[in-house]
Amino acid sequence: MHLIKRRVSGLAAAGALAVLLSSGVGAARAAETYVMKIGTATINESQHEWCKRFAAMVEKDSGGRIKGQIYPASQLGSIPREIEGVQFGSIQVFVGPPEFLAGVDQRYEIVSSPGLVDNLAHEVRMVTDPELQKLMFSFGADKGLHGNALFIAQPSSVIGRTPIRHLVDFKGKKLRVLASDMQEDMVKSLGASPVAMTLGDVLPALQQGTIDGSIAAMTIYTTMHFWDAAKYVTEINQPFIFSMAFVSKKWFDALPKDLQGIIDTDAGKAAAEVNPWEVAFFAKQREIFAQHGELISLPPAEQAAMMKQLQAVGAAVAKRKPALEKAYNVFAAVAKRTQQ
Repeated sequence: MHLIKRRVSGLAAAGALAVLLSSGVGAARAAETYVMKIGTATINESQHEWCKRFAAMVEKDSGGRIKGQIYPASQLGSIPREIEGVQFGSIQVFVGPPEFLAGVDQRYEIVSSPGLVDNLAHEVRMVTDPELQKLMFSFGADKGLHGNALFIAQPSSVIGRTPIRHLVDFKGKKLRVLASDMQEDMVKSLGASPVAMTLGDVLPALQQGTIDGSIAAMTIYTTMHFWDAAKYVTEINQPFIFSMAFVSKKWFDALPKDLQGIIDTDAGKAAAEVNPWEVAFFAKQREIFAQHGELISLPPAEQAAMMKQLQAVGAAVAKRKPALEKAYNVFAAVAKRTQQ
C-alpha cells in the first residue's frame, strides 16, 4: 500500500511538473515577438498603403508580438528575388500583381485576362467576392505561399516615348508587359512586341530607348515620375491590374494560432480599406500626370474594336493548359456575375 501511494504521489508530481513545464513553454511562446518584413516593388500608392495599414493593424492587434517592417520600391530586391525570399522564409510578406508569380503557379495569370473587367467599381466587386478570394488564395500553397489579401489596383494603360493615338500606332512597338502569357498575347494581338520586365527595370529601359513603352499603371507613372522618360499615356483600360498579398507559408505555419488568425483577419481588413482609397487616389493621379504629360484615348470606334479583339485573348490562352482553363472559367464567371 505504501508503495502504491508513493507511486501515485510520484505520478501526480510528474504530471504537475509536466503541466508547469508545458505552461511555461506556452507562456514563453506567447511572449515571443516576431519580425514581419513586408516587401513591394512600388511606393506611395495602393500596395504601399496596404502595407502601412496592415502592419499597423497587426502590431496593434497582436499587442506588439508582431513587428512590421515595410520595404517599398524593391528595397528587398527585384520582384523575383522578393518572391523567392517569401518562399524560403527570409521575407515574410510580398505584395504585388499575381501575374508575377505565374512561374510559381501558372493560374495566377488569370487576372490578366483582358476584356472581362469594365471599370473600377466592377473590380471592387470582384476582389470582395468570396469565390474569387478562395480561388486566388488557394494557389501556391504547395510552393511556400499563403495568400490572404486581394485588392484593386487600377486599369492598365500604355505609357510611351511617342504618342499612340490609333490602333495602327501599336504596330512594331516594343512594349513592356508583366510576365504572363495573357499580357504577351494581348500585346501581340495589337501588333506590338511584348518584353517581360520587372518594374525596377522599366524606367531605365524607357530612358535608354530599349523599349518604346510599357503596359502599366497610372499611379506608377506619377509616384515614380515616369514623365521624365515618357510623356504620353494611352488609356486603353485593359487589362485591369489586381494586387495580392503573399505570406511566407513557412513563417506563417510556425506562428501561434492566435497570431495566424490576426494576420489573415487584418490582411482582409486592410484590403477593404484600401479599395475606396485607391479609387480616389487613381482619379487624383490622372490629374497629376496630365500636368506633366498627355492623356490619350483611342477614338471610340477603335476602342470598341480593340475590346472585341481582346476579349478572345484570355480564353484562347487558357485553353492551352487545363489547370489554367479551369481557373479562368471561375474568374470569368465571377466577372460576369458581378457586372451591373
